[in-house]
Amino acid sequence: MDTDPDSQTLLAQQFEEYRPHLRAVAVRMLGSTGEADDAVQEAWLRLSRSETDDVVNLGGWLTTVVGRVCLDMLRSRTSRRESPAELPEIAVDERGPGHPEHEAVLADTVGAALLVVLETLAPAERLAFVLHDLFAVPFDEVAAILGRTPVATRQLASRARRRVRSPGVTLADERTAQRRVVDAFLAASRSGDFTALLDLLHPDAALRADRAAVTMGAEPEVVGAAAVAETFRGRARGARPVDLDGFAAALWSVGGDPRVVFGFTVEDGRIREVELLADPEVLAQLDLTAASGPTPRR
Repeated sequence: MDTDPDSQTLLAQQFEEYRPHLRAVAVRMLGSTGEADDAVQEAWLRLSRSETDDVVNLGGWLTTVVGRVCLDMLRSRTSRRESPAELPEIAVDERGPGHPEHEAVLADTVGAALLVVLETLAPAERLAFVLHDLFAVPFDEVAAILGRTPVATRQLASRARRRVRSPGVTLADERTAQRRVVDAFLAASRSGDFTALLDLLHPDAALRADRAAVTMGAEPEVVGAAAVAETFRGRARGARPVDLDGFAAALWSVGGDPRVVFGFTVEDGRIREVELLADPEVLAQLDLTAASGPTPRR
């Protein structure tokens, strides 16, 4: 870290330029002005302790940091936070797109109604939706924060978008419906029922694996319902149901240590994507729970 006073002063000035934008991101993520201020302050502390000489896009770097801080805060919540009515009222800004303060004002005009819906989203869905749909952060950058593939992150945002557009569909209803499909898929996989697998898969279904899973023998990508069904036929015997970000998934462990997580994206009652995650660093960051409580991660 550069301890030169002039450099620190310049860094602080640059940070203040981005503060309105960062606070707007945090407010949309957390629904709480107090927690948003805490998240922004944590971003400053991390910036002041980091080497930033090689950072080309400081605004993007700071947005990523705030996103990760907010994600951790959402996952560790134990109670409701401030109500939407406590959010500040901000007038319309005349500055053009791309200006940090303009983006901050734009985000704060989203309103309390949307914030109520955002409160019903799982943390990963909320982050994907807020960063991409409200702040135009590319999916590959959001994916890096979540430890997911860009395709899976796009599906998280899509799922959140559907909930925002149809708030009458409760989170519990959607989770129950998704769990029913995933459980049926795992049962068909174990029994080797190819026809049942095919019926549960979207025609354009895809299986994608991260590098660690490929090293373990998985194909990096399998596309098409028939090919995915064939890949899973007679398998998944050692996988047990878990929840990933609050939605149905599966976990394969060896000696109690998680080795592979199977994430599922379900659309209209069929599985659109299966994602295999085996990178130990990624597994350690996932919000992974069993039906009866937390799942051991190590």
